Amino acid sequence: MGLLHRAVVASLPLLPRPLMRSLSSRYIAGETLEQAMVRMQPLAANGFLGILDILGEDVANEAGAHAVVAAYVRAAEAVKAAGLDVYISVKPTHVGLRVSEDLAFELYRELAQRCAELGLFLRVEMEDHTTTDATLRVFERLRQAVDGGIGIVLQSRLFRTPKDIDALAPGPISVRMVKGIYLEQAEIAHVDPDPIRAAYIECSRRLFERGASISFATHDEGLAESLLALCRELALPKERYEFQVLLGVQERLWQKWRDDGHPVRVYVPFGPEWRAYSTRRLRKNPQILRHVMRDFFAIGR
Repeated sequence: MGLLHRAVVASLPLLPRPLMRSLSSRYIAGETLEQAMVRMQPLAANGFLGILDILGEDVANEAGAHAVVAAYVRAAEAVKAAGLDVYISVKPTHVGLRVSEDLAFELYRELAQRCAELGLFLRVEMEDHTTTDATLRVFERLRQAVDGGIGIVLQSRLFRTPKDIDALAPGPISVRMVKGIYLEQAEIAHVDPDPIRAAYIECSRRLFERGASISFATHDEGLAESLLALCRELALPKERYEFQVLLGVQERLWQKWRDDGHPVRVYVPFGPEWRAYSTRRLRKNPQILRHVMRDFFAIGR
């Protein structure tokens, strides 16, 4: 992390709330479910699919984890009532993984069953490497307990991911493929951009060859072109892949992919923990700060 990044990150807790909210408003839909639904309506009207995420992680007790699931149930019901093509995405530590692996499984199962009743998909997210094994165990238990409608996230940054793909139980599977936001140690992860991209393509090929459907979560235009070439090489129908993008980030790319006929789904985060979330993310990955500041100051150009 450079000197400027360290200085800016250190100053984040001191920024006035209105300024911090202004910085984050392009990327975070708001503090309430109602605000998130308002942001989703024009996205849907313009041909974009959606993902709803309530900000938060590392819930410290069982009561907090149950409250999170209740909030997600309300969100799922609102999505269904609005008739939107939106699914729910949940971090494992937000539903108590650090409290108890069994607790996280039970709460994911409860939420997955409610989503299934509503006809909605549920994505189990992936966090840093300290939770990878437990997250994959929970996910595989869910695949046994719930009849479809759930998916997982895998990170090309981690050396272990090809083996994790091979270890997935047989059967249909939906994977969101990401580079990985967490800056892991060089002993366990790629740290340079080109190896991360190469691993992304290789992991995607491996997943497609075992019959998976993949959500390409990226704003890397060059990587996206390589992934589309892979889809053409394997003669894959568009039902087997889609692009996933972050709210407010490089909207030109969304429009290009949509106009070229590719499905595009927008990740829409919201919740009262927006400030803590923003600060943690910027501390963990200063590259995000560079993108945020660049886009923020480009708004008026």
